[in-house]
Amino acid sequence: MRFSVSLQAEGDREITLDEVLELADAVAPLNGIASGFGTYTYGAQIIIEAEGPDQAVDIALAEFAQAVASTSLPDWPVAYAEAISEDDDFADLDDIPT
Repeated sequence: MRFSVSLQAEGDREITLDEVLELADAVAPLNGIASGFGTYTYGAQIIIEAEGPDQAVDIALAEFAQAVASTSLPDWPVAYAEAISEDDDFADLDDIPT
């Protein structure tokens, strides 16, 4: 099953646009997007194949760490990680009135 996993690391200084662009390049192979410009956090949302949400988060943490290590970003601890399956994500669309 495919999961969209959101991760966010927190630190002690503002993240630059160049750093976010580096992270975006690093997570692109994971169908990912990056965020954090002008904040004291940086993060990504990536797509992971896993059997369940806990496994998806574990895999995503490792992939995220590898992506961050390939950039000039500081190695900050991940403060937030959440996985949502594609099935759950698209189920919300059923509730939209037409």
